Amino acid sequence: MERSFKAEVDKLRLGHGQTFHGEGILAVTKALLQSGVSYVGGYQGAPVSHLMDVLADAADVLRELGVHFEACANEAGAAAMLGASINYPLRGAATWKSVVGTNVASDALSNLSSAGVKGGALIILGEDYGEGASIIQERSHSFAMKSQMWLLDPRPNLPMIVSMVEKGFQLSEASNTPVMLELRIRTCHVHGSFECRDNIKAEYSRLNPIVNPAQSMARIPLPPATYAQEKHKVEVRMPEALKFIREHKLNEVFPGELPDIGIVLQGGLYNTVIRALQQLDLADIYGESRIPLYVLNVTYPLLPEEVGRFCVGKRAVLVVEEGQPAHLEESINSILRRAGINDPQVIGKDLLPMAGEYTAEVVLGGIGRFLKLAMPEGLDPGQIDAVLESVAAARSRAAELLGSPVPVRPPGFCIGCPERPVFSALKLVDRELGGIHISSDIGCHTFSTLPPFNLGNTVLGYGLSLAAAAGIGPNFGKRVVTVMGDGGFWHNGLSSGVANALFRNDDGVLIIMENGYTSATGTQNIPSTPGLTAREGRAINIETTLRALGVTWLERVDDYKVGRVADALRRAMATEEQGLKVIIADGECMLERTRRSRPITAARLAAGERVVRTRFGIDEDMCTGDRSCIRLSGCPSLTIKENPDPLRTDPVTTINSGCVGCGLCGEAAQAAALCPSFYRSEVVQNPGWWDRLADGLRHKVINALAGRRGSGVAAK
Repeated sequence: MERSFKAEVDKLRLGHGQTFHGEGILAVTKALLQSGVSYVGGYQGAPVSHLMDVLADAADVLRELGVHFEACANEAGAAAMLGASINYPLRGAATWKSVVGTNVASDALSNLSSAGVKGGALIILGEDYGEGASIIQERSHSFAMKSQMWLLDPRPNLPMIVSMVEKGFQLSEASNTPVMLELRIRTCHVHGSFECRDNIKAEYSRLNPIVNPAQSMARIPLPPATYAQEKHKVEVRMPEALKFIREHKLNEVFPGELPDIGIVLQGGLYNTVIRALQQLDLADIYGESRIPLYVLNVTYPLLPEEVGRFCVGKRAVLVVEEGQPAHLEESINSILRRAGINDPQVIGKDLLPMAGEYTAEVVLGGIGRFLKLAMPEGLDPGQIDAVLESVAAARSRAAELLGSPVPVRPPGFCIGCPERPVFSALKLVDRELGGIHISSDIGCHTFSTLPPFNLGNTVLGYGLSLAAAAGIGPNFGKRVVTVMGDGGFWHNGLSSGVANALFRNDDGVLIIMENGYTSATGTQNIPSTPGLTAREGRAINIETTLRALGVTWLERVDDYKVGRVADALRRAMATEEQGLKVIIADGECMLERTRRSRPITAARLAAGERVVRTRFGIDEDMCTGDRSCIRLSGCPSLTIKENPDPLRTDPVTTINSGCVGCGLCGEAAQAAALCPSFYRSEVVQNPGWWDRLADGLRHKVINALAGRRGSGVAAK
């Protein structure tokens, strides 16, 4: 995994009267245990990947409480686990990355929401929206409205986060409805403290299992029950949810001292708004705001009476709502007009961006423009202008100091990544064939669509690359190449892609990157992870699975052998055999390999054992400065430096200290018939007598040859 939380999981044992200090996700885990959860499932993805990692590391704590934890095959599987709460008083939680994960889970969620739940069902979503996101930009709010699930967006501090997890289960049970709780990336990583309660063993769990099955036709999503379920959502569940939210005061109002204006905001944006107000000298260091704030820790559903009570008598109200559509702004306008409240002018996307992350600078600008427009009594407009101008001046000064724009730094493969050589080979074959359509997938290998490879024409979803090739394949002049990771293969690719391609006898080439983990999310285990323990699960072989399904053309190649990978691709593209052709590119994730080998190497060195490290270099005398090696591999350890030869002005290529000795640079140079300037060296630590003898002989031979060469030059 990305990191271990074994040192921190002891905090999950804290009880009544003790104080927890730590990170947001660990606090969420503690809140789950304090809520008496019976089971937790999920699928990893930023920014909640490490919730899965924490739960995995806390196996002993979960076992003591009887909590079942399962890393699911995909988000749909995690959502389906919540079906345990439909008929039984079991509290369950599921977690995944939204919105892409919610897309995958939506079928199960729709059925779950329609049937309703008896035990509390909480869905913890990593709301990956904004400048640091790696996915399509949409909002979970739309899913909540579509399926009538309640959406919590807690103020980003640990006491509120913990409270909303606990209240989320209670709200779910009070309204018989699944509840979503969204956590932005900064919320997941925020640090703080809260007063703990004792962990609760669930009434029913693996320690005290349910004996008698329960069944109700009213909870099966088949007509006519589905019509009754929809009516029940509106007439019973929604009123019960509103009653709970109202009575437990889940939303917060901070009155302020400027009563003629106000700000309505999502709870998750509270810290950003307060920071902007501090810059404008409208809030102190403790977060006390001079402007009245209505903080929506529950963004769906809204309480009409709360909205009206906050807005009545105000001249203007700013709605700070990140992303689009403007669900909150439109709903608030509708609520006020229906209640006959015409006092405030509701402003939102007029002054704040329709799309994009609401960073501190963006929110500061929006609030500043709102204040200049509304101009409450006692506020100096010159002060607002001064703050906004200072921000603009700081930005201008930064640009001036830089002199030129910061170079674009697209994400890329790690140094030594086994997937990089595959795309070096694919680039060679692509040039030979005059261009190939490549259907790409989600994962580390998606970086191949960026420079220097620029390989990949479409990305449609995790594990969907082969399915996405079905439409272009019959209509393209060459065989289409599909790239899929082993994580995507198990997530969705096996059923949606491989099985259908074999069933329909589609003719194409599938490259499966078998690096052993879902590496992009922190190297979590998958069914084909090597060396699984009995406790982790039973390994399933990808090659065996493919052959069992009926794949006949299959080759396994070493990722790092660029020439062999290219040859396999050429054979797959040229063979007369019809049907799916699969190339398994085998190479363990370099990060996981390094993490595993580093302590072993350190122990061997400490014991005085011989250790050999491979490094690569470039002969500066032979380097022509062509840079084709960089363009073909894109390895970050390949860079340039000044030419040591005073008669040559072009810089030479060099390999920096980040090199992990994977050998790609030399392999790519050989496969592409590039310059022979690469050399391989071996660094021997704790050398034996044979190493010392061989080293001495080599030096003597080299010195002798160098002397002869020098004599010959002198004679001429």
